Amino acid sequence: MTTLNTPNLTKVALATALIVVFSQISIPMPYGVPMTLQTFIIPLVGIILGSQLGALSAVIYLLLGMIGLPVFSGFSGGASLLGPTGGFLISFPILAFCAGWGCGGHSRTKLYSGLILGMTLNFLIGWWGFKIVTGSSSLVAFNATVLPFIPTTIIKIICIGVIGEKLSRTIRKKVYR
Repeated sequence: MTTLNTPNLTKVALATALIVVFSQISIPMPYGVPMTLQTFIIPLVGIILGSQLGALSAVIYLLLGMIGLPVFSGFSGGASLLGPTGGFLISFPILAFCAGWGCGGHSRTKLYSGLILGMTLNFLIGWWGFKIVTGSSSLVAFNATVLPFIPTTIIKIICIGVIGEKLSRTIRKKVYR
């Protein structure tokens, strides 16, 4: 279990702030599910902070949005959790946890397995949430929430793996000397 001491809480706060900033970088898409950099920064936070602190950062991000702060994509908050993208938002702690878990063994195979697992669960929960909220068929929901994002997700997974591996190694050297 990770200790919630001052240095760890500071890291979580900084990571949460990064999630908020990266969430505002988005490209609108036809069905209302924007392409954002949330799915880039959240697994990266999981890799850098580890599974527990990374997931905590994502939970705090969701809590900030739940109380109405404009932290979600497009400077929205609150009701977004109940909208078409709510499933994606709710899955973010799982995404961060999986990415951090994957980095835990310092194996490139485990790292990419964690990223793929996290992104797959993000898609699955996001697809399901969109389907429920909009009343769409499974195929329409898939076409809106998964299909257009597959190419960029593959690129994100590769980039996150490379950047995350280097950043976590560098941070470990600097912080734990």
